[in-house]
Amino acid sequence: MIKKQRRNHRQSRVRTFRARWTWLVILIVMAAITWSMSSTRDMRATAASEPVPATFLPTIPNTVPSPGPAPKGMVWIPGGEFSMGAADPVERDMNNVGMNATNDSRPIHRVYMDGFWMDETDVTNEQFEKFVSETGYITVAERTPRPEDFPGAPPENLVAGSVVFSPPDHPVPLDNHFRWWSYVKGANWRHPIGPKSSIKGKEKYPVVQVAYEDALAYAKWAGKRLPTEVEWEFAARGGLTGKAYVWGDQFHPDGKWMANTHQGHFPDQDKGEDGFVGIAPVAQFQSNGYGLYDMAGDVWQWTSDWYRPDYYAQLARLDGVARNPKGPESAYDPSEPGEKKRVLRGGSFLCTEQYCSRYMVGTRGKGEVSTGTNHLGFRCVQDAKGAPSKL
Repeated sequence: MIKKQRRNHRQSRVRTFRARWTWLVILIVMAAITWSMSSTRDMRATAASEPVPATFLPTIPNTVPSPGPAPKGMVWIPGGEFSMGAADPVERDMNNVGMNATNDSRPIHRVYMDGFWMDETDVTNEQFEKFVSETGYITVAERTPRPEDFPGAPPENLVAGSVVFSPPDHPVPLDNHFRWWSYVKGANWRHPIGPKSSIKGKEKYPVVQVAYEDALAYAKWAGKRLPTEVEWEFAARGGLTGKAYVWGDQFHPDGKWMANTHQGHFPDQDKGEDGFVGIAPVAQFQSNGYGLYDMAGDVWQWTSDWYRPDYYAQLARLDGVARNPKGPESAYDPSEPGEKKRVLRGGSFLCTEQYCSRYMVGTRGKGEVSTGTNHLGFRCVQDAKGAPSKL
């Protein structure tokens, strides 16, 4: 199993290296993990009293009760039919706040899915450590690159590590994200921002620095799987129809922070007005209507869907309602057509109205499958008739 994982990862990284002719493969792959490439101004424009746009039809949840007691740490998501996607910026008078960058989240379309169980929080360091302890699993970031996989690379550059948010100490233009991301030797899930960092005392924080195959391996061990993009959005909306955020239409209702996002000047200053500078422990903010925590902000979450910007248009062309869609058959990002990317959801503690709109519930991110970062985690789902959880 581990040998197969290494071979698949090695083949992916060889393709990237040969295409780019540079050792900085992980750094350049960061361009493929673009949760938001456009700056935004004020994502807080909508009011709670605003009527639901006509493009959003009412959510119709299934009325079938949960199939039994909840697996430990999971909640029942009833499934049903809903309108999926992000609001048109013109329709919500948001055309001047960077919403055009969310065109891959439209058109809004109707989708149905069956009920399922979902982890109420992101997978934590404590849970992931149990998995590693029982299986001996080695994550992508912990594996040392081999010389034959990177012909011509200086030996001193063949070191295990991962991509880390490294904020500058002064304001910088937002046109180049390499100004605040760097490849750090020794960064991995145990040491999220480098070898001098630690998860000791952070057992209840979401695990980060996990590549897609790492998340898959954990899910299989736990008797679960990763959510489809449809499942993730239905669950995140918590029964609400057409809202901008998982809690409603106001970003900061009555002065209350609803998620761990970035306050202050991005990327050089995080004021921590929401109570946290950087990543936060799970379940520190109000849950949504289904009892799920942190479906916006804190850390991005992997889904099982391949990323394509035209996938929503494909679903919208179907005759009727798409039922239990599993995502496109292959990945395609026109900005980097050679990279294999999966859909990311939820945004992170780095999302801000100045740069990233992806904490809005209908919007999408994308991540190259072999790359983790210190603001990317995951949560799992389980089919109604799935095996009992190990957790």
